[in-house]
Amino acid sequence: MKVYTNIEDFKNVRNPVVTTGTFDGVHVGHQKIISRIKDVAKNENGETVLLTFYPHPRMVLFPDDNELKLINTQEEKIKLLEHYGVDHLIIYPFTKEFSRLTSVEFVRNILVNKIQTKRLIIGYNHHFGRNREGSFDHLKEYGPLYGFEVEEITAQDIDSIEISSTKIRNAVQEGDITIANEYLGHAYSLTGKVVAGKQLGRTIGYPTANIYIEDKYKLIPADGVYAVNVEHEGEMYGGMLNIGNNPTVQGKGRSVEVNIFNFNKDIYGDVATIYFIKRLRDELKFNNLEELKIALKKDKEDSLAILNNHRLEK
Repeated sequence: MKVYTNIEDFKNVRNPVVTTGTFDGVHVGHQKIISRIKDVAKNENGETVLLTFYPHPRMVLFPDDNELKLINTQEEKIKLLEHYGVDHLIIYPFTKEFSRLTSVEFVRNILVNKIQTKRLIIGYNHHFGRNREGSFDHLKEYGPLYGFEVEEITAQDIDSIEISSTKIRNAVQEGDITIANEYLGHAYSLTGKVVAGKQLGRTIGYPTANIYIEDKYKLIPADGVYAVNVEHEGEMYGGMLNIGNNPTVQGKGRSVEVNIFNFNKDIYGDVATIYFIKRLRDELKFNNLEELKIALKKDKEDSLAILNNHRLEK
């Protein structure tokens, strides 16, 4: 996949089959759009192009919104789009000036003049341009004027529930990783640097790696204990993870700590990616360390059972 952060570098692409949007999560609805542009590109001897924006529009339009959290960091989104087979990814700088483009200016200046779109495929209820004025009806009107065809993908449903990035964010915030993963079509993940913690875990037989998440917009799941997979230097390991304040040992501040199974390496300063498989329980305060050890033993047993079944499913 070729990635462009300057649209002027995008040129000489054969029969561009284009889609556009924020694609936060790259969920199953997004995957349906990507699958469709790949099919059309193959049939028309073209190449797939995904136009997205950074920063996320809400970061620019509502800079004081401290509640804004995103499913993907920029790096995570790029990795997922490459995984799902997009040929060309254009990351267009979203600015206040850009937000003032009318729908027709966006189509003419960006989709036609810069990308030379031949076929545009968009998701259900897609809006664009100043004040989100543009719609599928506008695109059907502009298409014949500017020489491109347009197609809308109908709503993607699971059990009659329309999938959206908002519903996935809500599920993650509530700790419902099972639903989030079902809507995503892949495991929710966090990537961060391993930093030093109190190192209390190793004193009771469960050493943990503290994961520091640098991106302040990255959505952290609800407090609790989770069965997870951990990727480190290209290798995958099972593990169990706690998000919360460690009340049993009077922790200070919220932390993300993972106990990696069958792992005995010094990885301080390294980057690790956590894949959330299932939530086990709430974070609890125990009366003493012995009670905590008993709970952790059961958490490990439960995690191993879940991860074994998960591997069988894959």
